[in-house]
Amino acid sequence: MTTLPILYTFRRCPYAMRVRMALWAAGIAVELREVKLAAKPQELIAASPKATVPVLVLADGTVVDESLAIMRWALAQSDPEDWLAGDDPALIAVNDGVFKHHLDRAKYPGRYDEDGVTDHRAEGLALLAPLETRLARATFLCGPTRSLTDIALFPFIRQFAAIDPDWFASHPLPRLQAWLAQHTADPLFANIMPKFTPWHAGDTPIRFGP
Repeated sequence: MTTLPILYTFRRCPYAMRVRMALWAAGIAVELREVKLAAKPQELIAASPKATVPVLVLADGTVVDESLAIMRWALAQSDPEDWLAGDDPALIAVNDGVFKHHLDRAKYPGRYDEDGVTDHRAEGLALLAPLETRLARATFLCGPTRSLTDIALFPFIRQFAAIDPDWFASHPLPRLQAWLAQHTADPLFANIMPKFTPWHAGDTPIRFGP
């Protein structure tokens, strides 16, 4: 019996979402271990001391504990939709950096030790305007078909839009709104979002994948 890679994940984490989407698109099955963030298993901490999801432990013991690295590893094994052709590190860095900064503070006001002057929803929205411009030129962010960049950004933009759906829908971003709706309705997203009970040592392994 082939030993599957082990994926420590959390269903609602946007970093873990994009990893599960890449693994599924690549046709790579894993042993899924859903993590309860308030009670992280010692096996996760032993594999990656920073203990943040996602973490992928390969069959040979190699640990990959950064979401983009896991995505790129998966697609290097198999990339049937040619997602790697649309890998835009600069655009992804904006999403993972300054956009995520404003997203967190817009989603969780009062959690951060700031003066409250910055309108983080407005700042985040301004960072989405270049995506609307890109989508005026092509159906997806890097061309006519979805790619790694689309999937890397999608869970974060989905989270931002969900803070106040009516507010998000009221802004003139019709192409981005359609792009978001398309990804949300896609079977790929449904496939990676089932609910799992948090994993404990000794549980029956859960196979996750196409």
